[in-house]
Amino acid sequence: MPHAPRIVIGEVTPDVSSAMDALHEAAFAAADAAGVEPELLQLVKIRASQINGCSLSLGRHVRDARATGQSEQRIRDTRAWRNSKVLTRREQAALSLTEAITLVFAGQVPDTVYAEAARVFDETQLAALIWAATVINARNRIAVATRLEGSGAPPAAAAS
Repeated sequence: MPHAPRIVIGEVTPDVSSAMDALHEAAFAAADAAGVEPELLQLVKIRASQINGCSLSLGRHVRDARATGQSEQRIRDTRAWRNSKVLTRREQAALSLTEAITLVFAGQVPDTVYAEAARVFDETQLAALIWAATVINARNRIAVATRLEGSGAPPAAAAS
């Protein structure tokens, strides 16, 4: 059943939308400058979008991941990253941190998750990864809250 239209947030609050775009660009530029692999960042975007139920973003990030050479197995394994045989320890740590940030309401970011990420990322990379996960979550939530065309299923349906 189609959803009722909601506001076009970028038209209603263009200054805030522009600021969000600038924050997104800055966060991912910082990740690039810190040496966080673009392929890893695509996996972060995919996992956050899966959890948030934002099919619009998920579709975009999956297409981008494929375009940068990610295999279908690696893309699929973002849902089951804990048991993946193809994702590296570094990628798994990034996905674990992304999940903890995305699901922060469920118990904060556990010390074990943070410690593992801090083991495999230097301080600058870790800061950039936290920003990247935070920004993609904000964008997903805006799309879902405003039911941006194609933003899709409620989060409960997408989290599993």
